[in-house]
Amino acid sequence: MNTNDSSTQSFHFKAETQQLLNILIHSLYKDREVFLRELISNASDALTRVNFELLTNRDVLDPESELAIWITTNAEERLLTIRDTGIGMDAEELVTNLGTIAHSGARDFLQAANAEKTPISEIIGQFGVGFYSAFMVAEWISVESRSYKKESKAYRWTSTGQETYTLEDSDKSSRGTEVTVKLKEDAAEFLQDYQIRQIIKKHSDYIPFPIYLNNNPEQVNKQTALWRQQPRQVKPEEYTEFYRQLTLDTSDPFTHTHLVVDAPLQVYAVLYLPQSPERGMLALRREDGLKLYSRKVLIQEYCKDLLPEYLRFIQGVVDTEDLPLNVSRETVQSNKVISQMRKMITAKVFEMIKDFANSKPDEYAKFWKSFGGYLKEGVSTDRENQEVISPLLRFRTLKNPAGWTSLDEYTSQMPESQKKIYYLLGADEDSIIHSPHLDLIRKLNQNVLLLVEPIDSFLLLALRKYKNFELANIATEKIEPPHQEASEKTDEEKVQEQNTQNLLIEAVKKVLGDRVSDVRVTEQLVDSPARLIEGENATPQELQRVMQLLGRETTTSPKILEINPHHAIFKQIDLNQVESPEDVAHLVIEQVYENALWLEGLHPNAASMIQRIQKIMEAAVSHKL
Repeated sequence: MNTNDSSTQSFHFKAETQQLLNILIHSLYKDREVFLRELISNASDALTRVNFELLTNRDVLDPESELAIWITTNAEERLLTIRDTGIGMDAEELVTNLGTIAHSGARDFLQAANAEKTPISEIIGQFGVGFYSAFMVAEWISVESRSYKKESKAYRWTSTGQETYTLEDSDKSSRGTEVTVKLKEDAAEFLQDYQIRQIIKKHSDYIPFPIYLNNNPEQVNKQTALWRQQPRQVKPEEYTEFYRQLTLDTSDPFTHTHLVVDAPLQVYAVLYLPQSPERGMLALRREDGLKLYSRKVLIQEYCKDLLPEYLRFIQGVVDTEDLPLNVSRETVQSNKVISQMRKMITAKVFEMIKDFANSKPDEYAKFWKSFGGYLKEGVSTDRENQEVISPLLRFRTLKNPAGWTSLDEYTSQMPESQKKIYYLLGADEDSIIHSPHLDLIRKLNQNVLLLVEPIDSFLLLALRKYKNFELANIATEKIEPPHQEASEKTDEEKVQEQNTQNLLIEAVKKVLGDRVSDVRVTEQLVDSPARLIEGENATPQELQRVMQLLGRETTTSPKILEINPHHAIFKQIDLNQVESPEDVAHLVIEQVYENALWLEGLHPNAASMIQRIQKIMEAAVSHKL
């Protein structure tokens, strides 16, 4: 476009922008006040940008101008004006920022609006279409702007929200942008001072620049960096209010912590544990990361370098005096100060979570249910902080399958004879509690960690010991059965018992063939007829699961079937009836094997059991067992 032409020029909005404007212009939602929040936020962004520029370049237009926002009203003409001394825009930028769809995210907005699940006024801020929200209340909008560059000219952008907008020269002499909205008759309420103050209090109280209203020298917004206050000076409700301002989360956080440190770095931070890892429809924080400030100047909106990846759910603000003001966003990651801050903030987060776990165990259980996987990820990936994270872990256990147990609670309840922390991997909570691997442990009144989440396999590869206790898989650990009095059986009876067991083993081998690598009798079973275990040289179960989760092929050899010869099933079947697949004993052995598969989460097709189970039931009711 020819920016030297002083005549008024007319431009067409992009098609989707026009569609967006049509929706907004005809919107009659009660929360139309959101338009003022968006215009104030735009002004704040412009001030932030010029503030960055002024840090390294004073050769700009109006370098001594106060960085602020002024709101003025003209009730008689229904005019509302928002003026700032920010970065300003030239003609090209006005066209790009106010008339081009590609820079607004409006496509996503239109999709959300068409879904009609949320009022339009509540989703405006999510898609960068905030400026357009003013058309909900406007007959027309005029934007006068002059760039910070000394040689720049001023321009006026005007639109009624119809198909076109105009651009012309302006006589504005000062740097910044002035947005004037001609309000519709039914929007005259937004000209009242008390209404404007309420909107600012609700939406824009923490804007980092002063907001003035109608020549009143007292700023309307607090503009207080809460994180820079001493913790004892901040009330609990102020922390909650700040969290809501920061996130727009409708739920209160679980807890928070306030960090004020002078050495070795001067760092301020307010950090929160949110109630949910999911971002709500109205959430302001659209990405992971903390807000990073340097001397109250926003350096990075989403700084992911201040905490380990597995703590990405933490919300909050961090400020420091030691980070150079002119540091670029690209060099933040490699800055040594950031590395030091990361250690301090990470330690503070762990302290916050630990205090929360100790002081509010019931609330911590809710936190663990939502965020436990993140801490397990931390143990799996962060060896440096493993000892700090491990006490924060919680588990379902054999003795407390519906609640949560810490490793400290587990070890404090161990009998003297137990030297290891036992765990069991399973497919789900319903099946693992019935695992035959737990038979002997139940009889010995010992406890086992029940692990059914995919992340648990990664956890176990990293966490091999807790304090002085080794972690051991109960499925492969040989547990010493309780002491029994010497048997009074005669030698002949013992030989007969051994022969019977040998016949049982041979019968089972004959039925199952090479589906198992071996069949043997075990003392590890009490109430269950059989269990499957890995061979001595097999890949550990947790590693097998990790390989599967990573999509890597693993070669698994057939498992060993251990049987309980004293179980009623094996004591009552006729071992001579295994020749035909239709024989009762043959069916029973097949079912015992597939039950064991099922409990290990390995059965490929449950439907294939149905016919066999029906035949066994027929035999049972016919008293053939």
